[in-house]
Amino acid sequence: MSEFTHRTVKTNGIDMHVAEYGPEDGKPVIFVHGFPELWRSWQHQLKAVGDAGYRAVAPDMRGYGQTTAPKNVEDYDVHQLTADLAGLADDLGVDQAAWVGHDWGAWAMWFMSMLHADRVHSLVNISVPFMPRAVSPPVQFMKQIFGENFFYIVYFQDVGPAETELEKDVRKTVLRFAWSVSGAAAADFGSRNFAPVKYSDGIGFLDQMSDPPDGLASMPWFTQDDLDYFVGEFERSGYFGPVSWYRNIDRNWETTPELTDKAPQQPVLFIAGTNDVVIRAASPDGMRETIPDLRGIELVEGPGHWIHMEQPEEVNSRVLKFLADVGYH
Repeated sequence: MSEFTHRTVKTNGIDMHVAEYGPEDGKPVIFVHGFPELWRSWQHQLKAVGDAGYRAVAPDMRGYGQTTAPKNVEDYDVHQLTADLAGLADDLGVDQAAWVGHDWGAWAMWFMSMLHADRVHSLVNISVPFMPRAVSPPVQFMKQIFGENFFYIVYFQDVGPAETELEKDVRKTVLRFAWSVSGAAAADFGSRNFAPVKYSDGIGFLDQMSDPPDGLASMPWFTQDDLDYFVGEFERSGYFGPVSWYRNIDRNWETTPELTDKAPQQPVLFIAGTNDVVIRAASPDGMRETIPDLRGIELVEGPGHWIHMEQPEEVNSRVLKFLADVGYH
């Protein structure tokens, strides 16, 4: 995709691959992807925001794509992830930037907005709502709730099983995950995913999902070029890094006691598709009480978890309006 500029940024002890679009002297808008994605997930946002005069920037996050993938689980905790992003802002020569996060990228940005509050001018987060700091370690709580039933976050905690499963057939992994939490598949996936399934040695993450019934024809928003790019990157880098973000959930809780009763103070916009399985499990409505400068909770009818790819124009228009409304120009 030659229209994007690609370069490597030195930040927080790693090499971070970054894609950019738009004028170099434009104010930066930084897009932070989730699991298991890449900078390319933001290709439509980069173009729209760059064409509007901003410097649109999307890294491959730590452990993904062409960015360094450390070998230790602890290297993927929230302190490292947010320090990577602070270093990216340094490289861009700005004290503050506007940020857009999705999925785990949204989760990381909730932390970023508090741990590095001075680096975040404003924030659009997609799919994963803000939740105040829990009263106990989250994964321990999940284990109590789900017991003998399968839950993917608990399954991801042990090093080995998840990587082995996801790397066995990367093309199948990419296709199955892309389809199963999309808007078109969400009704079926949601009922199966949230129904109790007894955990056993033979069951895995992808067993909770299904193949697109007509291949890529089922997903007009995900092209053959997209598929080939994602498969090539994950075949090379593997899934240890991405899954290790999950393995730090309790560590992140243990190492951030100062965030008790804290919330982002910056202007925030939240966007999600009505068929996103995440907001079925975690309603965003509580943010109206916890985030003082919440500019809106905007639900787009139809799309699922990949709203920024499924209906990019809906995300683009909301991001650009928000940037104008908060005076970021």
